[in-house]
Amino acid sequence: MKKTKVPHGYQSTLGIYETQTAIGFIKRWFEEALTGSLKLKRVSAPLFVANNSGLNDDLSGVERAVRFDIPAISGTEGEVVHSLAKWKRKALHDYDFHEGNGLYTDMNAIRRDEVLDNLHSIYVDQWDWERVINRSQRTETYLRETVQGLVNAIVETSSRIRTKFPDVDVIISPEVTFVTSQELEDLYPNLSSKERENAFVKEHPTTFIMQIGGKLKSGQPHDMRAPDYDDWSMNGDLMFWHEPLQMAMELSSMGIRVDREAMLEQLELANAMHRLDFDFHKGVVDGTLPLTIGGGLGQSRMCMLLLGKAHIGEVQVSLWDDETYETCKGNIELL
Repeated sequence: MKKTKVPHGYQSTLGIYETQTAIGFIKRWFEEALTGSLKLKRVSAPLFVANNSGLNDDLSGVERAVRFDIPAISGTEGEVVHSLAKWKRKALHDYDFHEGNGLYTDMNAIRRDEVLDNLHSIYVDQWDWERVINRSQRTETYLRETVQGLVNAIVETSSRIRTKFPDVDVIISPEVTFVTSQELEDLYPNLSSKERENAFVKEHPTTFIMQIGGKLKSGQPHDMRAPDYDDWSMNGDLMFWHEPLQMAMELSSMGIRVDREAMLEQLELANAMHRLDFDFHKGVVDGTLPLTIGGGLGQSRMCMLLLGKAHIGEVQVSLWDDETYETCKGNIELL
């Protein structure tokens, strides 16, 4: 079965030149809306970290990071980041951010083991953000309020794009439906996780699926999550219905981050207690690092969603396999 799909009768609303212009507007306007909503300050961020630092995002635990030797630094290898989930929390401490304030940055990554399809590329670009919170804000209510703030920023950006480019007819619903991963499994016990997402988000076009990482009643998690940044009881994925592909699109993974108790519990469940030797993990356990909430929003995916594009390669430059090039030829114009 082909991994890349071409929707029947698909034709991009905007040509390449207009698309490039629209991408610039989306990135500028969304950053304005995001910083206003969450009180975030832009900072510089690393493309790579030391492979023995414990700061890289391990994703689901099986993806290989791109590593390289550094002759000028004896005994050290660099590792291209998968995301900045842990680095951001350390940066908030190092840069002396205080409660109620946060940071955001452009994150660029290479995920060499990604399966290539309409939504996935080996090149990843995200807005990564993180905000300092207090103990009383480690609640589902605060998580929901933050999700709604992000959705409001996306809706505002979408509205401005439609004003600038009237032919773009994508409308994002501001009404967020919140559902837990266990509730989804209960609703659709005979479907896979992705099939559950598609079935639910089709009926609820802006959805936040909560509590991802731990095992469900079936014995399987809804999706894999690293055990050392999100608190699995207070995290989730922000999903939107993508009309051209007739499927749910994950735009953001985010959550309230682990405190000492959640870190120890989840590391034990993941058989990863050895990570407590890393400085980052020690900082969470001993309380040196602040309590935070954070996440990442895919830049190319947002452009793809708001412009009604059928393939992520229409809004970013990457490498593709022969099947992708052949399937897209004459139908989808890859950059």
